[in-house]
Amino acid sequence: MAEWLGLLLTRRMLICVVTGFSSGLPLYLLLNLLPAWLRSDGIDLRTIGLFALIQFPYTWKFLWAPALDRYHLPLGRRRGWILASQAGLLLSIGLLGGLSPAADLGEVIALTALLAFLSATQDIALDAFRREILSDQELGLGNSVHVNAYRIAGLVPGSLSLILADLLPWAQVFWITAAFMLPGMIMAATVDEPAVAGAPKTLAEAVLEPFHEFIGRQGWAGALLVLSFIFLYKLGDSLATALATPFYLDLGFTKTDIGVIAKHAGLWPAVFGGLLGGLWMIRLGINRALWLFGVVQMVTILGFAWLAWRGVGESVDAVDRAALAVVIGAECLGVGLGTSAFVAFIARATNPAFTATQFALFTSLAAVPRTFINATAGIIVEWLGWTSFFFLCFLLAAPGMLLLLKVAPWNDSRQLPNS
Repeated sequence: MAEWLGLLLTRRMLICVVTGFSSGLPLYLLLNLLPAWLRSDGIDLRTIGLFALIQFPYTWKFLWAPALDRYHLPLGRRRGWILASQAGLLLSIGLLGGLSPAADLGEVIALTALLAFLSATQDIALDAFRREILSDQELGLGNSVHVNAYRIAGLVPGSLSLILADLLPWAQVFWITAAFMLPGMIMAATVDEPAVAGAPKTLAEAVLEPFHEFIGRQGWAGALLVLSFIFLYKLGDSLATALATPFYLDLGFTKTDIGVIAKHAGLWPAVFGGLLGGLWMIRLGINRALWLFGVVQMVTILGFAWLAWRGVGESVDAVDRAALAVVIGAECLGVGLGTSAFVAFIARATNPAFTATQFALFTSLAAVPRTFINATAGIIVEWLGWTSFFFLCFLLAAPGMLLLLKVAPWNDSRQLPNS
Protein backbone atom coordinates (compact mmCIF):
# COMPACT_ATOMS: atom_id res chain seq x y z
CA MET A 1 0.00 0.00 0.00
CA ALA A 2 2.81 2.42 0.93
CA GLU A 3 4.52 1.66 -2.37
CA TRP A 4 1.34 2.39 -4.34
CA LEU A 5 0.74 5.63 -2.43
CA GLY A 6 4.30 6.66 -3.19
CA LEU A 7 3.62 6.18 -6.91
CA LEU A 8 0.45 8.29 -6.71
CA LEU A 9 1.67 11.16 -4.52
CA THR A 10 4.17 12.75 -6.90
CA ARG A 11 4.30 16.13 -8.62
CA ARG A 12 3.80 14.58 -12.06
CA MET A 13 0.66 12.74 -10.90
CA LEU A 14 -0.71 16.00 -9.46
CA ILE A 15 -0.13 17.64 -12.85
CA CYS A 16 -2.05 14.76 -14.44
CA VAL A 17 -4.98 15.53 -12.11
CA VAL A 18 -5.09 19.12 -13.39
CA THR A 19 -4.66 18.17 -17.06
CA GLY A 20 -7.50 15.65 -16.78
CA PHE A 21 -9.86 18.07 -15.05
CA SER A 22 -9.17 20.88 -17.54
CA SER A 23 -9.60 18.54 -20.50
CA GLY A 24 -12.82 16.95 -19.26
CA LEU A 25 -14.73 20.08 -18.22
CA PRO A 26 -15.55 21.52 -21.69
CA LEU A 27 -16.35 18.12 -23.21
CA TYR A 28 -18.74 17.18 -20.41
CA LEU A 29 -20.34 20.59 -20.77
CA LEU A 30 -21.12 19.66 -24.38
CA LEU A 31 -22.24 16.14 -23.42
CA ASN A 32 -24.27 16.83 -20.26
CA LEU A 33 -25.04 20.50 -19.60
CA LEU A 34 -25.71 21.53 -23.19
CA PRO A 35 -28.40 18.84 -23.83
CA ALA A 36 -30.13 19.69 -20.54
CA TRP A 37 -30.07 23.41 -21.40
CA LEU A 38 -31.45 22.75 -24.88
CA ARG A 39 -34.15 20.37 -23.63
CA SER A 40 -35.20 22.81 -20.91
CA ASP A 41 -35.71 25.50 -23.57
CA GLY A 42 -37.97 23.25 -25.65
CA ILE A 43 -35.51 21.95 -28.27
CA ASP A 44 -36.62 18.57 -29.68
CA LEU A 45 -34.68 15.34 -29.11
CA ARG A 46 -33.69 14.91 -32.77
CA THR A 47 -32.06 18.36 -32.85
CA ILE A 48 -30.27 17.70 -29.57
CA GLY A 49 -28.86 14.49 -31.01
CA LEU A 50 -27.61 16.35 -34.09
CA PHE A 51 -25.74 18.76 -31.81
CA ALA A 52 -23.16 15.97 -31.47
CA LEU A 53 -21.91 17.07 -34.91
CA ILE A 54 -20.64 20.27 -33.29
CA GLN A 55 -17.95 18.12 -31.70
CA PHE A 56 -16.28 17.64 -35.11
CA PRO A 57 -13.05 19.40 -33.97
CA TYR A 58 -12.33 16.41 -31.69
CA THR A 59 -12.35 14.24 -34.81
CA TRP A 60 -10.31 16.55 -37.05
CA LYS A 61 -7.85 18.02 -34.55
CA PHE A 62 -4.96 16.13 -36.12
CA LEU A 63 -5.22 18.60 -39.04
CA TRP A 64 -3.89 21.51 -36.96
CA ALA A 65 -1.92 19.48 -34.42
CA PRO A 66 1.32 19.83 -36.48
CA ALA A 67 1.18 23.58 -35.84
CA LEU A 68 1.31 22.88 -32.11
CA ASP A 69 4.32 20.59 -32.65
CA ARG A 70 6.10 23.18 -34.78
CA TYR A 71 5.31 26.65 -33.40
CA HIS A 72 6.09 28.10 -29.98
CA LEU A 73 3.94 30.68 -28.18
CA PRO A 74 5.56 33.03 -25.60
CA LEU A 75 5.28 30.54 -22.68
CA GLY A 76 6.65 27.64 -24.73
CA ARG A 77 5.57 25.00 -27.24
CA ARG A 78 3.22 23.24 -24.79
CA ARG A 79 2.45 25.76 -22.01
CA GLY A 80 1.70 28.61 -24.42
CA TRP A 81 -0.90 26.66 -26.38
CA ILE A 82 -2.44 25.28 -23.18
CA LEU A 83 -2.92 28.71 -21.62
CA ALA A 84 -4.21 30.37 -24.81
CA SER A 85 -6.84 27.68 -25.41
CA GLN A 86 -7.95 27.71 -21.78
CA ALA A 87 -8.44 31.47 -21.75
CA GLY A 88 -10.61 31.15 -24.86
CA LEU A 89 -12.62 28.36 -23.23
CA LEU A 90 -13.32 30.41 -20.12
CA LEU A 91 -14.75 33.25 -22.22
CA SER A 92 -16.75 31.08 -24.66
CA ILE A 93 -18.36 29.02 -21.87
CA GLY A 94 -19.34 32.14 -19.95
CA LEU A 95 -20.79 33.92 -22.99
CA LEU A 96 -22.83 30.88 -24.06
CA GLY A 97 -25.22 31.23 -21.11
CA GLY A 98 -26.26 34.69 -22.27
CA LEU A 99 -28.02 33.17 -25.30
CA SER A 100 -31.44 31.51 -25.63
CA PRO A 101 -31.48 28.20 -27.57
CA ALA A 102 -35.04 28.78 -28.77
CA ALA A 103 -34.43 32.36 -29.95
CA ASP A 104 -30.70 32.31 -30.80
CA LEU A 105 -30.13 28.79 -32.11
CA GLY A 106 -27.71 29.96 -34.83
CA GLU A 107 -25.56 31.86 -32.34
CA VAL A 108 -25.65 28.88 -29.95
CA ILE A 109 -24.40 26.59 -32.73
CA ALA A 110 -21.57 29.00 -33.64
CA LEU A 111 -20.39 29.50 -30.07
CA THR A 112 -20.55 25.81 -29.17
CA ALA A 113 -18.55 25.04 -32.34
CA LEU A 114 -15.90 27.54 -31.19
CA LEU A 115 -15.96 25.98 -27.74
CA ALA A 116 -15.39 22.53 -29.23
CA PHE A 117 -12.50 23.85 -31.38
CA LEU A 118 -10.78 25.43 -28.38
CA SER A 119 -11.38 22.31 -26.29
CA ALA A 120 -9.85 20.08 -28.98
CA THR A 121 -6.85 22.42 -29.26
CA GLN A 122 -6.39 22.30 -25.50
CA ASP A 123 -6.50 18.49 -25.67
CA ILE A 124 -3.74 18.44 -28.30
CA ALA A 125 -1.43 20.50 -26.10
CA LEU A 126 -2.34 18.74 -22.82
CA ASP A 127 -1.95 15.23 -24.28
CA ALA A 128 1.46 16.09 -25.71
CA PHE A 129 2.56 17.80 -22.49
CA ARG A 130 1.49 14.81 -20.38
CA ARG A 131 3.21 12.30 -22.67
CA GLU A 132 6.43 14.30 -22.55
CA ILE A 133 6.63 14.61 -18.75
CA LEU A 134 5.82 10.93 -18.04
CA SER A 135 8.31 8.10 -18.41
CA ASP A 136 7.21 4.93 -20.22
CA GLN A 137 6.85 3.21 -16.83
CA GLU A 138 4.51 5.98 -15.63
CA LEU A 139 2.23 5.95 -18.68
CA GLY A 140 -0.34 3.52 -17.28
CA LEU A 141 -0.74 5.20 -13.90
CA GLY A 142 -0.35 8.77 -15.17
CA ASN A 143 -3.00 8.34 -17.84
CA SER A 144 -5.29 6.60 -15.34
CA VAL A 145 -4.99 9.60 -13.02
CA HIS A 146 -5.67 11.89 -15.99
CA VAL A 147 -8.74 9.89 -17.05
CA ASN A 148 -9.99 9.76 -13.46
CA ALA A 149 -9.74 13.54 -13.11
CA TYR A 150 -11.28 13.88 -16.58
CA ARG A 151 -14.36 12.03 -15.41
CA ILE A 152 -14.53 13.89 -12.10
CA ALA A 153 -14.60 17.12 -14.11
CA GLY A 154 -17.96 15.93 -15.46
CA LEU A 155 -19.43 16.54 -12.02
CA VAL A 156 -19.22 20.29 -12.58
CA PRO A 157 -21.37 20.64 -15.75
CA GLY A 158 -23.19 17.33 -15.13
CA SER A 159 -24.02 17.82 -11.47
CA LEU A 160 -23.22 21.19 -9.87
CA SER A 161 -24.35 23.19 -12.88
CA LEU A 162 -27.60 21.21 -13.20
CA ILE A 163 -28.40 21.77 -9.53
CA LEU A 164 -27.61 25.48 -9.87
CA ALA A 165 -29.87 25.63 -12.96
CA ASP A 166 -32.86 24.96 -10.68
CA LEU A 167 -31.83 27.93 -8.53
CA LEU A 168 -30.12 30.50 -10.77
CA PRO A 169 -30.49 31.95 -14.29
CA TRP A 170 -28.62 30.05 -16.99
CA ALA A 171 -26.29 33.01 -17.61
CA GLN A 172 -24.93 32.78 -14.05
CA VAL A 173 -24.69 29.00 -14.25
CA PHE A 174 -22.47 29.15 -17.32
CA TRP A 175 -20.10 31.77 -15.84
CA ILE A 176 -19.74 29.70 -12.66
CA THR A 177 -18.98 26.66 -14.80
CA ALA A 178 -16.42 28.66 -16.83
CA ALA A 179 -14.55 29.63 -13.65
CA PHE A 180 -13.48 25.99 -13.22
CA MET A 181 -11.02 26.52 -16.08
CA LEU A 182 -8.86 28.65 -13.75
CA PRO A 183 -6.90 25.78 -12.07
CA GLY A 184 -5.64 24.64 -15.46
CA MET A 185 -4.59 28.17 -16.36
CA ILE A 186 -2.66 28.48 -13.09
CA MET A 187 -0.96 25.14 -13.77
CA ALA A 188 0.04 26.20 -17.29
CA ALA A 189 1.52 29.45 -15.99
CA THR A 190 3.60 27.85 -13.23
CA VAL A 191 4.94 24.45 -14.45
CA ASP A 192 8.18 23.96 -16.40
CA GLU A 193 8.16 23.49 -20.15
CA PRO A 194 9.21 19.90 -21.03
CA ALA A 195 12.42 19.56 -23.02
CA VAL A 196 12.09 17.04 -25.86
CA ALA A 197 14.83 16.30 -28.38
CA GLY A 198 14.01 15.90 -32.05
CA ALA A 199 11.14 18.40 -32.34
CA PRO A 200 10.27 19.22 -35.98
CA LYS A 201 12.11 22.22 -37.44
CA THR A 202 9.65 22.98 -40.27
CA LEU A 203 5.89 22.78 -40.68
CA ALA A 204 6.30 20.29 -43.53
CA GLU A 205 8.33 18.04 -41.26
CA ALA A 206 5.70 18.42 -38.51
CA VAL A 207 2.95 17.36 -40.96
CA LEU A 208 4.62 14.45 -42.77
CA GLU A 209 7.06 12.81 -40.38
CA PRO A 210 4.53 11.69 -37.71
CA PHE A 211 2.65 9.61 -40.30
CA HIS A 212 5.83 8.32 -41.92
CA GLU A 213 7.27 7.29 -38.56
CA PHE A 214 4.08 5.52 -37.41
CA ILE A 215 3.62 3.54 -40.64
CA GLY A 216 7.34 2.72 -40.75
CA ARG A 217 7.21 1.39 -37.19
CA GLN A 218 3.97 -0.61 -37.54
CA GLY A 219 3.86 -1.46 -41.26
CA TRP A 220 0.72 -0.74 -43.31
CA ALA A 221 -1.20 -3.79 -42.06
CA GLY A 222 -0.25 -3.19 -38.43
CA ALA A 223 -1.06 0.51 -38.68
CA LEU A 224 -4.54 -0.21 -40.08
CA LEU A 225 -5.21 -2.74 -37.30
CA VAL A 226 -4.17 -0.26 -34.60
CA LEU A 227 -6.31 2.51 -36.13
CA SER A 228 -9.31 0.18 -36.46
CA PHE A 229 -8.97 -0.83 -32.82
CA ILE A 230 -8.80 2.81 -31.68
CA PHE A 231 -11.98 3.53 -33.64
CA LEU A 232 -13.95 0.54 -32.33
CA TYR A 233 -12.88 -0.04 -28.70
CA LYS A 234 -15.10 2.71 -27.22
CA LEU A 235 -17.84 2.62 -29.87
CA GLY A 236 -20.53 0.82 -27.85
CA ASP A 237 -19.99 2.73 -24.64
CA SER A 238 -19.77 6.08 -26.41
CA LEU A 239 -23.08 5.58 -28.22
CA ALA A 240 -24.78 4.28 -25.06
CA THR A 241 -24.02 7.48 -23.16
CA ALA A 242 -24.62 9.90 -26.06
CA LEU A 243 -28.09 10.90 -24.81
CA ALA A 244 -27.73 9.94 -21.15
CA THR A 245 -29.16 13.17 -19.73
CA PRO A 246 -32.23 13.24 -22.03
CA PHE A 247 -32.70 9.52 -21.25
CA TYR A 248 -32.87 10.22 -17.51
CA LEU A 249 -35.22 13.17 -18.11
CA ASP A 250 -37.50 11.02 -20.31
CA LEU A 251 -37.68 8.40 -17.55
CA GLY A 252 -39.08 11.10 -15.26
CA PHE A 253 -36.07 12.11 -13.18
CA THR A 254 -35.66 15.83 -12.42
CA LYS A 255 -32.52 17.83 -13.15
CA THR A 256 -31.77 17.78 -9.42
CA ASP A 257 -32.18 13.98 -9.36
CA ILE A 258 -29.68 13.73 -12.20
CA GLY A 259 -27.28 16.18 -10.56
CA VAL A 260 -27.36 14.64 -7.10
CA ILE A 261 -27.97 10.93 -7.80
CA ALA A 262 -26.85 10.09 -11.31
CA LYS A 263 -23.61 12.03 -11.20
CA HIS A 264 -22.58 11.56 -7.57
CA ALA A 265 -23.39 7.85 -7.68
CA GLY A 266 -20.65 7.60 -10.28
CA LEU A 267 -18.07 9.67 -8.40
CA TRP A 268 -16.55 7.03 -6.15
CA PRO A 269 -16.79 4.19 -8.68
CA ALA A 270 -15.04 6.48 -11.18
CA VAL A 271 -12.34 7.37 -8.66
CA PHE A 272 -11.96 3.75 -7.62
CA GLY A 273 -11.99 2.46 -11.20
CA GLY A 274 -9.47 5.00 -12.45
CA LEU A 275 -6.97 4.53 -9.63
CA LEU A 276 -7.43 0.78 -9.48
CA GLY A 277 -6.99 0.55 -13.23
CA GLY A 278 -3.73 2.47 -13.14
CA LEU A 279 -2.32 0.48 -10.24
CA TRP A 280 -3.41 -2.83 -11.75
CA MET A 281 -1.72 -1.91 -15.01
CA ILE A 282 1.60 -1.83 -13.16
CA ARG A 283 1.15 -5.57 -12.51
CA LEU A 284 -0.95 -6.60 -15.52
CA GLY A 285 0.61 -4.57 -18.30
CA ILE A 286 -1.44 -2.52 -20.75
CA ASN A 287 -2.41 -5.46 -22.98
CA ARG A 288 -4.07 -7.58 -20.31
CA ALA A 289 -5.71 -4.51 -18.82
CA LEU A 290 -7.35 -3.80 -22.19
CA TRP A 291 -8.86 -7.31 -22.15
CA LEU A 292 -10.10 -7.37 -18.56
CA PHE A 293 -11.26 -3.77 -18.34
CA GLY A 294 -12.88 -3.94 -21.78
CA VAL A 295 -15.11 -6.83 -20.69
CA VAL A 296 -16.32 -4.86 -17.66
CA GLN A 297 -16.89 -1.77 -19.83
CA MET A 298 -18.96 -3.81 -22.28
CA VAL A 299 -21.13 -5.63 -19.73
CA THR A 300 -22.10 -2.46 -17.85
CA ILE A 301 -23.89 -1.17 -20.97
CA LEU A 302 -26.59 -3.73 -20.20
CA GLY A 303 -27.44 -1.79 -17.04
CA PHE A 304 -28.91 0.98 -19.18
CA ALA A 305 -31.04 -1.56 -21.05
CA TRP A 306 -32.34 -2.90 -17.74
CA LEU A 307 -33.13 0.62 -16.50
CA ALA A 308 -35.02 1.42 -19.72
CA TRP A 309 -36.95 -1.88 -19.54
CA ARG A 310 -37.74 -1.34 -15.87
CA GLY A 311 -38.90 2.27 -16.29
CA VAL A 312 -40.37 4.28 -13.41
CA GLY A 313 -43.84 4.60 -11.97
CA GLU A 314 -46.11 7.61 -12.07
CA SER A 315 -43.64 9.41 -9.82
CA VAL A 316 -39.99 8.78 -9.03
CA ASP A 317 -39.51 7.04 -5.68
CA ALA A 318 -36.55 5.86 -3.58
CA VAL A 319 -36.34 2.52 -5.41
CA ASP A 320 -36.15 4.30 -8.77
CA ARG A 321 -33.37 6.53 -7.50
CA ALA A 322 -31.48 3.52 -6.11
CA ALA A 323 -31.77 1.72 -9.47
CA LEU A 324 -30.40 4.79 -11.26
CA ALA A 325 -27.53 5.00 -8.78
CA VAL A 326 -26.57 1.33 -9.28
CA VAL A 327 -26.60 1.58 -13.08
CA ILE A 328 -24.58 4.80 -13.16
CA GLY A 329 -22.12 3.50 -10.57
CA ALA A 330 -21.48 0.33 -12.56
CA GLU A 331 -21.08 2.29 -15.80
CA CYS A 332 -18.57 4.68 -14.24
CA LEU A 333 -16.55 1.80 -12.80
CA GLY A 334 -16.46 -0.09 -16.12
CA VAL A 335 -15.71 2.91 -18.29
CA GLY A 336 -13.17 4.24 -15.79
CA LEU A 337 -11.26 0.98 -16.05
CA GLY A 338 -11.59 0.66 -19.84
CA THR A 339 -10.66 4.25 -20.59
CA SER A 340 -7.56 4.19 -18.38
CA ALA A 341 -6.14 1.23 -20.33
CA PHE A 342 -7.24 2.68 -23.68
CA VAL A 343 -5.55 6.05 -23.15
CA ALA A 344 -2.37 4.31 -21.93
CA PHE A 345 -2.39 2.23 -25.13
CA ILE A 346 -2.69 5.38 -27.25
CA ALA A 347 0.14 7.10 -25.36
CA ARG A 348 2.36 4.04 -25.79
CA ALA A 349 1.75 4.12 -29.55
CA THR A 350 3.17 7.67 -29.95
CA ASN A 351 6.73 8.79 -30.63
CA PRO A 352 7.92 11.59 -28.28
CA ALA A 353 9.31 13.58 -31.21
CA PHE A 354 5.82 13.93 -32.74
CA THR A 355 3.62 13.63 -29.66
CA ALA A 356 1.04 16.30 -30.47
CA THR A 357 0.31 15.13 -34.02
CA GLN A 358 0.30 11.37 -33.38
CA PHE A 359 -1.67 11.68 -30.13
CA ALA A 360 -4.15 13.99 -31.88
CA LEU A 361 -4.49 11.56 -34.80
CA PHE A 362 -5.26 8.63 -32.50
CA THR A 363 -7.62 10.51 -30.18
CA SER A 364 -9.34 12.12 -33.19
CA LEU A 365 -10.07 8.67 -34.55
CA ALA A 366 -11.38 7.61 -31.13
CA ALA A 367 -13.71 10.63 -31.18
CA VAL A 368 -15.31 9.72 -34.54
CA PRO A 369 -18.04 7.55 -32.93
CA ARG A 370 -18.81 10.26 -30.38
CA THR A 371 -19.06 12.94 -33.06
CA PHE A 372 -20.67 11.35 -36.11
CA ILE A 373 -22.20 8.04 -35.02
CA ASN A 374 -23.57 9.59 -31.82
CA ALA A 375 -25.32 12.21 -33.95
CA THR A 376 -27.66 9.42 -35.07
CA ALA A 377 -28.48 8.38 -31.49
CA GLY A 378 -31.71 10.37 -31.32
CA ILE A 379 -32.91 8.91 -34.62
CA ILE A 380 -32.04 5.36 -33.52
CA VAL A 381 -33.86 5.81 -30.19
CA GLU A 382 -36.98 7.10 -31.95
CA TRP A 383 -36.83 4.07 -34.24
CA LEU A 384 -35.93 1.29 -31.76
CA GLY A 385 -36.87 2.67 -28.37
CA TRP A 386 -34.46 3.02 -25.43
CA THR A 387 -34.23 -0.68 -24.46
CA SER A 388 -33.35 -2.00 -27.93
CA PHE A 389 -31.01 0.93 -28.44
CA PHE A 390 -28.87 -0.11 -25.46
CA PHE A 391 -28.77 -3.75 -26.60
CA LEU A 392 -27.48 -2.49 -29.97
CA CYS A 393 -24.76 -0.54 -28.14
CA PHE A 394 -23.73 -3.73 -26.32
CA LEU A 395 -23.32 -5.56 -29.64
CA LEU A 396 -21.32 -2.69 -31.13
CA ALA A 397 -18.73 -3.08 -28.35
CA ALA A 398 -17.77 -6.60 -29.53
CA PRO A 399 -15.65 -5.82 -32.67
CA GLY A 400 -13.17 -3.72 -30.70
CA MET A 401 -12.70 -6.53 -28.20
CA LEU A 402 -12.04 -9.03 -31.02
CA LEU A 403 -9.27 -6.82 -32.44
CA LEU A 404 -7.34 -7.23 -29.20
CA LEU A 405 -6.29 -10.63 -30.54
CA LYS A 406 -4.09 -8.77 -33.04
CA VAL A 407 -3.16 -5.41 -31.51
CA ALA A 408 -2.75 -6.39 -27.84
CA PRO A 409 -2.35 -10.19 -27.43
CA TRP A 410 -2.91 -11.45 -23.89
CA ASN A 411 0.42 -13.31 -23.72
CA ASP A 412 2.64 -10.83 -25.58
CA SER A 413 5.73 -11.04 -23.36
CA ARG A 414 7.08 -7.75 -24.75
CA GLN A 415 4.23 -5.87 -23.08
CA LEU A 416 4.22 -7.62 -19.71
CA PRO A 417 5.69 -5.94 -16.62
CA ASN A 418 9.35 -6.71 -15.87
CA SER A 419 9.79 -8.50 -19.22
